[in-house]
Amino acid sequence: MTRRSRWDTVTPVVALAVVALAMLGRHLAPHDPEQPLTMPWSTPSARLPLGADALGRDVLSRVVAGGAHLLGVALAAAVTALLIGVTLGLLAGWWPTRAGRVVHWLGDLLLAVPALILALVLAVALPGATAVVVASVLSGAPLTARVVAAQCVAVRDSGYLHAAVERGERGPAILVRELLPALSGLVAADAGLRLITALQLATTLAVLGFGPQPPNPDWALMLSENLPGAALNPAALLAPAVPLALCALLFAAAARAAGRRLEGVT
Repeated sequence: MTRRSRWDTVTPVVALAVVALAMLGRHLAPHDPEQPLTMPWSTPSARLPLGADALGRDVLSRVVAGGAHLLGVALAAAVTALLIGVTLGLLAGWWPTRAGRVVHWLGDLLLAVPALILALVLAVALPGATAVVVASVLSGAPLTARVVAAQCVAVRDSGYLHAAVERGERGPAILVRELLPALSGLVAADAGLRLITALQLATTLAVLGFGPQPPNPDWALMLSENLPGAALNPAALLAPAVPLALCALLFAAAARAAGRRLEGVT
């Protein structure tokens, strides 16, 4: 097995492990992430390796417990946008003269509004998590649909698709059984983009106050809470920023790796 093959195998597994650990974070935290333990902005010590935050709570415990909501919202938004986008893309690619025109027209209309502006407007009337999901669908699904539709047009004249038509298979069966597996690598790679975009939207809304409210542990909320004391305990600000950046990089790498593996299989 080559180094690239090993990387493509390990990276998605590591990404899933990180998500699982984040979801179980509250049970793994060494202290109660909502309970003050010492003076505000205390520097790192043997008891508190990352020091304390604005209210004297353990930064390490809040970091360990702070990814569940953020990653959960991002995953829900990305999966929803991907499912809708792939479905619309398959329809537009298989029936380009009818469904294709509608999908492209709708995509032009939705893509005219930046995703962040759309999320902020939605957050005024909807809960933060719901606003992230809706904004991710409205801004991300059209992009996915266009990529999938373009690839569908490129492969719709392939021999195996003609054979499926001659066997009497209907359109929906051909899309799911024949066409979708051929696009699995593309869909996996696009999933990484949808997830990173949703994570950015969720983080931005939470920093602006449209996410979890204090004293809940949350990486994005920790950024806004600990900014005033960055000079007193820099670890309190860096601690949530590092896992956010690492998750984005890991998700992008895992999506590319999964895409390469699926392309090799299909």
